[in-house]
Amino acid sequence: MLSIVGLGYNVSGQVTPETRNVMIGADRLVYLVTDSAMAAWVRSLHPDTTSLHDCYQAGVSGMEASNAMVERIVEPLFEGLTVCAAFSGNPAIAMHTTHEALRRARERGISSRMFPAVSFEDCLIADLGVDPGQLGRMMYEATDFVLHPRPLDVTSALVLLQVGAIGERMYREGAGSNRTGVRLLQEVLERTYPGDHEVTLYRMAQLPIADASVQRVPLSRLAESEVHVNSTLYVPRLEPPRRSPEIAERLGLESGLGAAHPTRS
Repeated sequence: MLSIVGLGYNVSGQVTPETRNVMIGADRLVYLVTDSAMAAWVRSLHPDTTSLHDCYQAGVSGMEASNAMVERIVEPLFEGLTVCAAFSGNPAIAMHTTHEALRRARERGISSRMFPAVSFEDCLIADLGVDPGQLGRMMYEATDFVLHPRPLDVTSALVLLQVGAIGERMYREGAGSNRTGVRLLQEVLERTYPGDHEVTLYRMAQLPIADASVQRVPLSRLAESEVHVNSTLYVPRLEPPRRSPEIAERLGLESGLGAAHPTRS
């Protein structure tokens, strides 16, 4: 049995009781987390706990490191052990390691499950006070975004992950950004958005005593702003969506009004 769990952030504050029980009940617990306090908490739960962080080595590509983690996760499964792999944030978002480990396990007929968790985007939505259910949003990994140009819907918000690591293939120590990549991102965005369009560089709080980092700047100043490897860029919509009179009439909605009753899913 393979369980992939997310820990959210703020040490153990966002860990669900279900996730904690899965971690404790596994034969082997491996983890990759973003701060030493969370690492210490994870180690306190289980006598057989191993960090995956040593898969990162200077001069080793991110994909090589990810594949090494996958091997560490799945190898005990083939010995008949149950394994729990725990990751900061939500393990379903922008994590090749977790999805590949699940694929490898299921390919061998091993029961596997991923448990959701608080993600960086959940924190961003709460800290910035935006509602993607009302405003809409597009989300891309930043390197993928600049490498693969797409038509942008300027009536929705845009969320870009890891804007400080654009074009980075090899692991390196430190939190500084790739300035060349950030300048390229600004150039790409300015093909669609005006230079005075306000964007937000965001980093979630890692500890309960810390505050999130929220830096609002005009797009024209993005490349000269303080950007970290794990910074997320939030670009608000440029204009409201256009209403379809035909559809509104068919739905029986008055002009300028939305749905009669808000819904939740």
